[in-house]
Amino acid sequence: MADVVHPIHGEVHRHPAPTGWIRKYIFSTDHKVIGIQYWTLALVSVFIGMGLSALMRLQLAWPGQEFGFLKTIFPTAAENGTISPELYLSFLTMHGTIMVFFVLTTAPQGGFGNYFLPIQIGADDMAFPVLNMLSFWITFLALVVLLSAFFAAPIAEAFDWPKAAETVIGPIGGWTGYAPLSALGERAGPGQGLGVVLWISSIALFCIASLLGALNFITTMLNMRARGLSLMRLPLTCWAWFTTAVLALLSFPVLLAGGILLLLDHLAGTSFFIPGGEYVNGRLVPDHNGGSPILWQHLFWFFGHPEVYIAILPGMGLTSHILATFARKPVFGYRAMVYALFAIGLLGFFVWGHHMFISGMNPKTAIAFSVVTLTIGVPSAIKTFNWLGTLWGGQIRFTTAMLFAIGFVSLFVSGGITGLFLGQTSIDIPLHDTLFVVGHFHLIMGVAAIFGMFAGTYFWFPKMFGRMMNEGLGKLHFVITFIGVNSIFIPMHVMGMGGATRRYSTYANLQYLQPMAPLQKFITIMAFITIGAQLLFVVNLVWSRFKGKKASENPWEATTLEWTIPSPPPHDNFAGVLPTVYRGPYEFSVPGAATDYSMQNDPEGAEVGGH
Repeated sequence: MADVVHPIHGEVHRHPAPTGWIRKYIFSTDHKVIGIQYWTLALVSVFIGMGLSALMRLQLAWPGQEFGFLKTIFPTAAENGTISPELYLSFLTMHGTIMVFFVLTTAPQGGFGNYFLPIQIGADDMAFPVLNMLSFWITFLALVVLLSAFFAAPIAEAFDWPKAAETVIGPIGGWTGYAPLSALGERAGPGQGLGVVLWISSIALFCIASLLGALNFITTMLNMRARGLSLMRLPLTCWAWFTTAVLALLSFPVLLAGGILLLLDHLAGTSFFIPGGEYVNGRLVPDHNGGSPILWQHLFWFFGHPEVYIAILPGMGLTSHILATFARKPVFGYRAMVYALFAIGLLGFFVWGHHMFISGMNPKTAIAFSVVTLTIGVPSAIKTFNWLGTLWGGQIRFTTAMLFAIGFVSLFVSGGITGLFLGQTSIDIPLHDTLFVVGHFHLIMGVAAIFGMFAGTYFWFPKMFGRMMNEGLGKLHFVITFIGVNSIFIPMHVMGMGGATRRYSTYANLQYLQPMAPLQKFITIMAFITIGAQLLFVVNLVWSRFKGKKASENPWEATTLEWTIPSPPPHDNFAGVLPTVYRGPYEFSVPGAATDYSMQNDPEGAEVGGH
């Protein structure tokens, strides 16, 4: 088949269909294969992350209990079958890093974004297919490097790592890697030697991959839209992926630079984040001076707060998309939703200081950060009210995808409300190092984003694989998961208000927290039930992939361009004939139309509606 010249910018972006198995499925430049690779990597990562959280819950519910399987899995770090404080902190660090980077960042943007952005804008591929492939494999390498920190001790021994006193797996400094402990190496404690080097290297590789991906997303959406597809005719999913890419382009270089400086402190004896005259583990550290641990916090959280929106903005776009489809109504306030996405992304760069209220920040500076933090609630509220407006009066179809989208809205609201408390300096100071914060960011950043991923999977699975997922199993999965996550994280808010500290491996020696022990057990039991419910999802996924009901081109009677091509899509998406767009993305229940929806590429009655 001949190359197709794009009707807008006149350049050829197609690449020939691969012939070999490796080029087709492994080192593929097809955006759809790469999207599935990202999505699969995130699926594997989420189960590793959940496994680590299960181990932490065991320790918190039954502190000091011997578990025989731990001796087998971690023969060096858990010789007696118990989870030491250092081992617990290692689990916490690896859990947070895996979930934030390789699940919450990877699946919504790298997975669904790679697969559907080109199709939704009428393109045959991403702007830079080879760069797209490179981005995925660097991400994969980053995950391998991070997981190798589990084996820091044998790696250190094999390569004769200097002063290798690795007594636990991986680093113990949390997913934020706060200096100076992360900069001092093995002097700061077990796991802070080679484990930290591997952790920093993994993050640096991930930053590079994300930058390559962000450039690709931005270029693709701006330059490769189909004829007639103006910006205000784009699906809200595309706006969300675009905004996320801009956030990644501006924030990941800061983390990359900070990581390089931290690595230099750790290996080369520099003092970017290490002040002089410090005592660590009772020993004076005389060979450093002039550094600032607070500088690392500024660099990390300048990335870290936009990262919250990198994780959740794709879910916002997807939720808007799904709510309109299954409410059979146009999105309420389309333009307001677009502007709210940009406002959230922009304001996200001015609120990083609210993570540092307890760092000794000048109170006047803290007030400024507090005001901007509360201001970001305005565009968030606009999106929430517009979601409710989209549902109001609609002919709602309660599919599994719709249930998870509604669940996303619920979790976003409940998690966001608690953020208003933490945005106040006087309230944040007593709550900051408690489970209140853990409950808050898990609801709004973690679980809400994952509900968006589930919604996207159930919604787009027919298009990706040509088969329908089982709706009965899907709805059971939703019910158990929704009840489970609320039963886990809402009680954490209560415990946090009671003074339950985070990052502690046991409360056994804290008398004032003993009345909360039953609540810890309840949370742990609900966590295991919720983790078990995800096996329903895996069974549904695997069974439907091979045995599910055959899907038509447009089983949901949706309106956007991905539903105009076969399921699954061919290699070049549109068989060499790029579409022309005549209307907006959410024209449902248009007066005078033959059906209750109008496809974007349908020229009939194009003067009606649209954006």
